[in-house]
Order: sequence, then C-alpha cells, then structure tokens
Amino acid sequence: MTREEKKSIIDELTEKFKVTPHFYVTNASGFSVAQVNAFRKTCFEKGLEYKVYKNTLIKKALESMDTDYEKFNETALKGFSGILFSKEAGNLPAKVLLEFRKKMGKKETRPVFKGASIDGDLFLGEQNLELLSNLKSKEELLGEVIGLLQSPAKNVVSALQSGKHILAGLVKTLSEKES
Repeated sequence: MTREEKKSIIDELTEKFKVTPHFYVTNASGFSVAQVNAFRKTCFEKGLEYKVYKNTLIKKALESMDTDYEKFNETALKGFSGILFSKEAGNLPAKVLLEFRKKMGKKETRPVFKGASIDGDLFLGEQNLELLSNLKSKEELLGEVIGLLQSPAKNVVSALQSGKHILAGLVKTLSEKES
C-alpha cells in the first residue's frame, strides 16, 4: 500500500469517526468467508456499517480526535480489528453482536468485542458488552421523559372527567330529595 493510499484511508476513517458518534471495535478472526459475509449482511440490515482496517491506520485516525484514545489504542487495537459504525443508537451494535452470536450457536463468542466509543466515552473489554446492549437510545430516553411529563396532566384530566359524573349525581340526588 502506498503512502497516498494510506493517507486516503486515514482521512476517510478520520471523517467517519467525526460524523459517527458511536463505534465498536471487534475481532472476527477465525471466521470463514461465509460467516464474515453473514455478519456484514446482519449489520447492513440493521443500518450499521462494518469494515476491517489495519490497527495502525485506526490509531492514526483516532489521534486527530478530541478524545484521548491512548488507553483504547493500547487495549482494543491489537490483532484483527473490524469497526462497527452506528450513527443513530449507541446500543445497536452491542445488540447486533449479541444477536449474531446467538444465531451462530450457544458457545460462539465471535465476533469478540474489544472496545467501543459512545459519544466519546470509552468502554473496553467483553464484560461491557451486556451493559452496552442495555443502554437506552436518545429516542427511548426522550420518549420516557415525555411520558413522565404527560402523566400528571392525564391524571388531572381523568380525575376531572370522572368527578363530573359524581358531581352531577350528587346534584341530581339533592334536587330529588328537596322535592
């Protein structure tokens, strides 16, 4: 690979990191071609992009970012590295990884989760994958907040509506008693 090609890949990768707030680094070594293609297809169907890069190119692209990726580089960027890019939800790649493993078989632990960057926060190691899959997306959190804000108003409206029948019944009963 020539210097110009490397520079082009680094520039492309740097731009991807800047426009993609969530990315996961995995190790899919040992997969057959069919398994890698199945994984790529699963990612594509879920709206994720999966690409394999050389670790040195990933490191150079991350150097231009604002976040300190030194610890990430030391632990996650060893061996075979593929990157899952997610523009929308930070938990989607984790869910896809777990779902793909389940589809492959009970004992399958590939692709191996090496690390992730979610809005600049770093998560390293396989033990964080389950935690990441349970994170709520921005849309889910906004939906919960809106639901909580609407809840008191709905309670007041329903109380007023149910109260009018009781009040009407009381007025009717009192008017009948006086007669």
